[in-house]
Amino acid sequence: MNDTSFKSTLSMAINNEIEAYEFYKYAANKSKDANLKTIFAELAEEELKHQHLLESFLKNGIEKMHFQDSVDYKISETIELPKLTTDMSYVDGIALAMKKEEEAMKMYTKFAEASIDADLKNTFSQLAKMEKGHKLKLETLYNNSAYNENF
Repeated sequence: MNDTSFKSTLSMAINNEIEAYEFYKYAANKSKDANLKTIFAELAEEELKHQHLLESFLKNGIEKMHFQDSVDYKISETIELPKLTTDMSYVDGIALAMKKEEEAMKMYTKFAEASIDADLKNTFSQLAKMEKGHKLKLETLYNNSAYNENF
């Protein structure tokens, strides 16, 4: 992969992290539920850390990323995307975040599948793994919360 392709790929990923950060900050500010406010604020901080990590890759010219692969329970694939409201439940808030991470993971996976260049394919695959890790964390929270609500 040439340097320009790598930089443009990372720039796109950085912009995605910025958008996710802004979304979670907005959601934290709008939520009335204190626990959900905390979760959204933590997710915003996590996205900010990922933005900084990707910016360091861009600045330092690191062309090989490695994120640990995570199990995919595919819980988010079984639920509808809830609308963001000021009075949404904790479980719906987690579901919303989970669906956002699923969308990001699928986007990077599709980019990897469409890439002819092996290095570019690997970069997108690593970004998909990063998002899959976020999704796993949220699916675990959702699983522990949604099913407790039913009992």
